[in-house]
Amino acid sequence: MAVDGEYFGQILREKGLKVTRQRLLVLEAMASCPKEHLTAEEIYELVKPGYPEIGLATVYRTIQLLNELHLIHRINFDDGFVRYEMGMDPECGSRHHHHHLICVKCGKVISFQDDLLEELEQRIATTTGFTVVDHEVKLYGYCVECGGNLIEEKRE
Repeated sequence: MAVDGEYFGQILREKGLKVTRQRLLVLEAMASCPKEHLTAEEIYELVKPGYPEIGLATVYRTIQLLNELHLIHRINFDDGFVRYEMGMDPECGSRHHHHHLICVKCGKVISFQDDLLEELEQRIATTTGFTVVDHEVKLYGYCVECGGNLIEEKRE
């Protein structure tokens, strides 16, 4: 997946920030792995071959900034690592919203796109006046490889 450097440059400029090669390279690295949840070190390893002089500290600072701008999201799967994913679709600029299924046996993470909470968020807004601006759903269970279907069949 290609990153539209002009689009991201415009977002950075609108926020009063400089468009730097490091910032664009981090976004490009993340966009090249759209289905993955990368650690800062993994992002660094993706950026380093094309920009060997970049330091890990620069990648950490860049990740923090991009997270604050909601261009990427910080995720914790309770596995001891902080991970990141694109916070928007770089091809169209829209914010993508997906949730995560986490296998408690092997640790596999499966993303799924289905925002079932929109109706609940609307009901909350209507009944309480509270406006939900974001949410995160993590469901824990067993993937197919670890017997997820078999476990369900045994419960019946």
